Amino acid sequence: MSSLKLAKANAIVRGAFKRAGELGLKPIAVAVLDAGGHLKAFQAQDGTSFLRPGVAHGKAYGAIALGQGSRGLNDAALERPHFVQALNGLTGGALVPVPGGVLIRDGRGNLVGAVGISGDASDNDEACAVAGVEAAGYTAQTD
Repeated sequence: MSSLKLAKANAIVRGAFKRAGELGLKPIAVAVLDAGGHLKAFQAQDGTSFLRPGVAHGKAYGAIALGQGSRGLNDAALERPHFVQALNGLTGGALVPVPGGVLIRDGRGNLVGAVGISGDASDNDEACAVAGVEAAGYTAQTD
């Protein structure tokens, strides 16, 4: 399994912040987890509300825990709400099944982690997550 290094995790955060600035978004929080679901890097821009860190982590956690981007989890929540509710119960409420959590894959397609972003509309959060992942030289998986 590939290992997500701190420098790369920080590059993801920087890339996400850069994209948020380019889009003129509200302040965002960015959580980067390694392939084992451990927090590798976290930063929140000035002005984020106090729940944003938890939401960002929940988007990344759900993605890494279930092996799909949180957009896919959002679709599952719409199609099978009882199943996603059960999964959320199993994780103690840690999943946030809305867009903004993406898987991070290396050049060989190996899973190296996930990033979750919260602060603006979910589609904008996801766009920043993808930009951050790509800025660090990885491939983002959104669903």
